[in-house]
Order: sequence, then structure tokens, then C-alpha cells
Amino acid sequence: MIESIVKINPWGSDFNVEGLKRSKYFEKIIPFLGSDLIKVLTGQRRSGKSHLMRSIIKHLIDNENFHPKNFLYVNMELRECAGFNTSESLFLLIDNYKKDLNPDREWFLFIDEVQEIEQWEKALSSILGDPNDSAQIFVSGSNANLLAGELATYIGGRYVSFEIFPFSYTEFLEIGNRSAEQSSFIEYMNFGGMPETFHLPDEERKKHYIKNLFDSIVFRDVIKRHNIRDVWLLEQLAFLLADMVGGMFSLRKIQNTLNSMGVKTNLETLGNYISFFKQAFYIHEVERYDIRGRKILSGEKKYYLNDPAFKKYLSSSFDPVPGKYLENSIFLHFKREGYDVRVGQLHTGEIDFVAFKGNEVIYVQSCYLLSDESTIEREFGNLEKIQDNYQKLVISLDLMSFGNKNGIIHLPAWEFVK
Repeated sequence: MIESIVKINPWGSDFNVEGLKRSKYFEKIIPFLGSDLIKVLTGQRRSGKSHLMRSIIKHLIDNENFHPKNFLYVNMELRECAGFNTSESLFLLIDNYKKDLNPDREWFLFIDEVQEIEQWEKALSSILGDPNDSAQIFVSGSNANLLAGELATYIGGRYVSFEIFPFSYTEFLEIGNRSAEQSSFIEYMNFGGMPETFHLPDEERKKHYIKNLFDSIVFRDVIKRHNIRDVWLLEQLAFLLADMVGGMFSLRKIQNTLNSMGVKTNLETLGNYISFFKQAFYIHEVERYDIRGRKILSGEKKYYLNDPAFKKYLSSSFDPVPGKYLENSIFLHFKREGYDVRVGQLHTGEIDFVAFKGNEVIYVQSCYLLSDESTIEREFGNLEKIQDNYQKLVISLDLMSFGNKNGIIHLPAWEFVK
């Protein structure tokens, strides 16, 4: 058992970590090192969770003076780990690891895509509850409900969770040694931040990679997990969600759109399938917020993709003014920074985003270009109707900032998200 995973562990000769360190996640995770809380990394497949876990291992060895033998790393996406897919086989692996490597009392268990192990919740609870064991546990998973149900039952609140996104614009600049400017931001908001695409030499191979990633999400995280039978309907819905990024839709409207395409379904199935896509981090759902009444509104919602590349490579529609790419990028920036995001609703119109974090509130209107007086009046005018003193921004792809208009600040997008 140990021989099969030597090369992926730090006590093997092939263990190596290259690429971007992703400092912002380190800043969030490192303070919890030493605690007995399970550190949980969630996020879409291929968003960088595995690399981040390996980077943490390297950090602990290089900077905290832990010996490589004190780490056991298991990646359930690799064929070398396929035999550890039950709690019993995991316990057997841990027993063999302790026998062969004799780690210190304080050792580290890292499990990638932990949901692939049957009854993994019980296994983690057992390890955590052993008074003779001082393991620090890190797990990752590609399902937003990883912490729900059984895990909450078995370990209660003894965990801390971090959502891992594809590369941010700042990381995009860093990995490509680029400058923050209009051209680099347009490239980023079109091609997205999936880490693997930065190693691919041309657009055709990027398209092929994103399509394969999409197939993996649909099959492994939706079809297989939820035993979906109508695969064709599921795929048509996924393509439609990519087409309608940033649009306001109700389930009924989605049903009518699919019906017009010759796709028959019902509201219950649509609701379930959208929930499954959210759990797999393919999309994010944004509710409407009544700014004056300060309450969530039911009915229509907006959907944004976890990475803009899905719109570019999966959408069937031609977008002559791709303002929705900009919206998607702004939304993801807020999510990465830990904001709760809503679509603002006024009696006279809509505010693209209302972002909340603690006592902070930010109102944002996004516009591809402030091309004429009527556009400027529309974007700034909506924000001027909000009668409070929270920050109000207009964000666009104009080459320069137009400054401050009645307390409302205009920013080029690359300055806002960097």
C-alpha cells in the first residue's frame, strides 16, 4: 500500500511543487495550522485545490521544520489511490503508514477529493476523536455540500472551510508577468483563470481542455453522484446557463426557453438540476435584494459561471458587446474576497451588485463602456437613487477613470479587481 503512493508523498523522491503559491489562500489557512479543526478546501474540479494542499505540505516542511515522514497525502483522483475508496482501506493505509514511516505523534493527513471514499465522514470522526492520535487533517472536495449532512453529524463544528476559486486577475497577472491594463483584463475575462489552461499553447487546446473539464464535472459530480438518467436534458440546461450568464430568470422562464428549443421538462427537475450544478461549483446563484426594504426577494434570480471560460467555450450565442463577461468577473472577485452578493432592486430599476461583508456594503453598476451621455446618466443615475452613505461604484472597461460624480466613483475594471 505504501509503495503505491511513494511518488506522490513528500517522503518520496518525486515530490515536487511548482507554480503559483496562491498567497491569499495561505494567509487564510496558515493561522489555523496547529488547531485540531479539520481544514476543508472546497471548489470546482481543477481549480487548484490539489496544488494548494501540496504547497501547504511544502511550506510546513521548509518553513515549520516538520520532517517529510510526518505527512500522508492521498489524492483520490489518481489511480495510485483508487484502492483507498472505503473507510476500512483508509484505516489500513494509515496503519501501514504509521508502521513503515513511524511519524511523530503530531502528523498530517491530507486527502484530496475525500468524497470519493465511502463513509469518509466516519473515518475522519474516528481519527479526530482518538485521544492517542494528534493528526492534523486537511481534506478537499468538489461538492458544495461536503460539510452538510453526515459530516456535520459526526464532527459538529470542528472544521473550518475555505472555498478555492480559479486564478484571480491578480494571479493571472503574476503567472504571466503581465501589467494591469485593459488588454490583459479583456484576455482574462474571456479566457478565465483555470490553472491548467496557462500551460496550453493555443486556443484550440484550451477549448478542448475546458470541454473535458465540463464533461468531468457533469459526469462525476452531477450524473454519477445524483444518478441522473436524462443526461441530454442536463447538458442542454448546462449550455443554456452558460448562454444566459447575468440574465434575470425564473425557473418558469428557463422551462419556457428550453421548451422553445424542443426540450421538455418540469419545474421540479429543473430546480434539482440547477441545485446539482451549484453543488458542483459550475454556477453560482444570485438572489434579488430589495434595497429600500432590506430583504431578499423571491422569484427571478441571476446565474454566474465559476469561470468565464465556460461561457467562451460552451456558449452557443454570439455576444457583440460582452458586458456579461465583465459582470461575471466582478461577481467572482467579490466571492473570492468573501462578500455575500445580491442583485439590488429599486422601484425604478436594478443595481447590478450589492455586496455585503460584515458592516461593509458596496453598490456596483457594471458597464462595458461609458460610451455616451445617456449611458453615463443611466449607470450613475441608478446609484444616485440609493439614499444611504455606503460606497457606490461604476465599473467599466474604459481606458481611464472618469473620477467622482456626486459621490459615485468610476473605476476601470482592472483597477477594481487587482
